[in-house]
Amino acid sequence: QVQLVESGGGLVQPGGSLRLSCAASGSIFSIYAMNWYRQAPGKQRELVATITSGGTTKYGDSVKGRFTISRDNAKNTMYLQMNNLKPEDTAVYYCNALRVVTLEAHWGKGTLVTVSS
Repeated sequence: QVQLVESGGGLVQPGGSLRLSCAASGSIFSIYAMNWYRQAPGKQRELVATITSGGTTKYGDSVKGRFTISRDNAKNTMYLQMNNLKPEDTAVYYCNALRVVTLEAHWGKGTLVTVSS
């Protein structure tokens, strides 16, 4: 079974930076697209960023130019570098792995990011 564990969340001031990590249980990046989602209180879950098995990246409009998704295949770990954080970035951030051919999906339990002064 694929297991995903997020880490790196916490409290940060507006304009600050934070790096989230998602550790996968095995070598999955060759067949899974990896995604970061977030969900703020009272809002729908939102796709933040995607990195495909081929390394192509995409970002949601609200984070373009501020967030960067990446992965380290040797460490089976995906990252989300978050810069110039805004209060509206406050949410629980979830790691997601999607096998495109079958739509098999796996989720981490989430890590809370709070942007506040």
